[in-house]
Amino acid sequence: MFRTFTAASVAALFALPALACDGFEAHDAYARTSTAMSQSGAAFMVLHNHGDTDCHITGVRSDISARTELHTHIEDAQGVMRMVEVEEGFLIPADGEHILQRGGDHVMFMGLNRTLAQGDVVEVTFVFVDGTESSVAVTVDLERQPQAQAHGHSHSHSHGN
Repeated sequence: MFRTFTAASVAALFALPALACDGFEAHDAYARTSTAMSQSGAAFMVLHNHGDTDCHITGVRSDISARTELHTHIEDAQGVMRMVEVEEGFLIPADGEHILQRGGDHVMFMGLNRTLAQGDVVEVTFVFVDGTESSVAVTVDLERQPQAQAHGHSHSHSHGN
């Protein structure tokens, strides 16, 4: 009986689909608002993929806001920079990273449910193309300067959308 159960358990494990983003991690995550009365905010971090296959993030959510989206900045035909939703999501290549930073790709919180105070922790859940999810604790840091996220090491970064 024990051998049958063990063999069946092992067979079931191998029958499970591989996670699309096994090896996904987020580092140096922080959030900001523009003012104390802001209805919106943003989160920034470095998304790492230590796995052997690409990770494709197709969505994001958080209970801190009415809507949470993946955003980037683009220049329109008049030369004005605008924030827009990245509907196709972000691709993190195998053994690579994707940087979410001010002036670039980021997580956007719209319709904040409460004020984000220094030191608060917000949970952000990334949704991958296969429906799996990964939650990240994001600390509110209203004092961080933009250059604080800069890396002091050299290696290639993927920013493919």
